Amino acid sequence: MSKVFDTAEHALEGLCHDGMTVMSGGFGLCGIPENLIAALRNSGAKNLSVISNNAGVDGFGLGLLLESRQIKKMLSSYVGENKEFERQYLAKELELEFNPQGTLAERIRAGGAGIPGFYTKTGVGTLIAEGKEHKDFDGETYLMETGLKADLTIIKAWKGDAEGNLIFKATARNFSPMMATAGKVTVVEVDELVPVGSLDPNFIHTPGIFVQRIIQAKCEKRIEQLTVREAV
Repeated sequence: MSKVFDTAEHALEGLCHDGMTVMSGGFGLCGIPENLIAALRNSGAKNLSVISNNAGVDGFGLGLLLESRQIKKMLSSYVGENKEFERQYLAKELELEFNPQGTLAERIRAGGAGIPGFYTKTGVGTLIAEGKEHKDFDGETYLMETGLKADLTIIKAWKGDAEGNLIFKATARNFSPMMATAGKVTVVEVDELVPVGSLDPNFIHTPGIFVQRIIQAKCEKRIEQLTVREAV
């Protein structure tokens, strides 16, 4: 069965349902699966738990799902740049599970590797540690964090082939390779879909075994914070 789909909507067909957990790659607006996010919004699935470094910006990226009130809970490490996120959180309309950024990355990696939990010093003595198991190792206190998994992972890559082998470009790589391993189903959009065998195996970041569906899609590539100097 071919992994290649013609549109984002077709690629998500039969995968979206209320109450599911979604992992979405990206850092700020860098490397976000914007077409798949829009298709997820169009699916109408609600009460979503979304695992992502951040929630995009107002009116773009995951901000679309916030505006349509489809997200019930965010598991993130950074929540700036989005006024609607702030409004919903302060109004207690949105649940938030804060994670130190490195902890979030490791929780995703652990989930993909089948590791149910691990200990880390990060967050000890802070609000992050409340309600979590603590344990001493060699005289130092650590807290336990659990691995994360998702019903659906949506990510963006630079190049991919019909088998789902992926190459990411520069910082757009961010959380995506780890997320690909932690989803029951991983759907990818790529800038360029190339023939099988044309990617150098030595430079493949995510093997196709972790990818179930793939599309080629055009991306807007917005700048999150545009800063320009005044004309002289």
